[in-house]
Amino acid sequence: MKDENRVRKLALISSQGTLDWAYPPFILASAAAAMDWEVKIFFTFYGLPLLKEKIDANVSPAGNPAMPMKMPFGSKGFQSINWPIPNVISNNIPGFESVATGLMKKTFKKKGVATVQELRDMCVEMDVTMIGCQMTMDVFGFDKKDFIEHAEIGGAATFLEFAADADVSLFV
Repeated sequence: MKDENRVRKLALISSQGTLDWAYPPFILASAAAAMDWEVKIFFTFYGLPLLKEKIDANVSPAGNPAMPMKMPFGSKGFQSINWPIPNVISNNIPGFESVATGLMKKTFKKKGVATVQELRDMCVEMDVTMIGCQMTMDVFGFDKKDFIEHAEIGGAATFLEFAADADVSLFV
């Protein structure tokens, strides 16, 4: 029988730091926290920089053929065109990643989507626990002072203790 008074738990692992991969952990965490769930995110490997004071996440269209390229400007008809960009172009044109990042950020802003930084700030305000992976810090040469004050540091065992009892565990 389900105990309605029990606090539900969400355990997330964030292993990627590109713009498209930075959104899911913070969207899911803030939504669950708003529903009064206890939430912990474990940031490892390329997800670890999402704990830095300033998030500098870019889009990486390379190897992502499902990525829609729509323009955040122009007529409605122009904006509705899906511009499939072959990897041979996205991988070989200098600055293409910066252009794709700028276009995605403009699209998000136009659609009223919060920035990754704003979503992370919401998570901090709602007491989402954010754990930076100690091993990843050692491998990549990070120090605790490189991260926001709210960040905790721990190993996999620290996170697994929580995840073992979580209602939902996701690798995003």
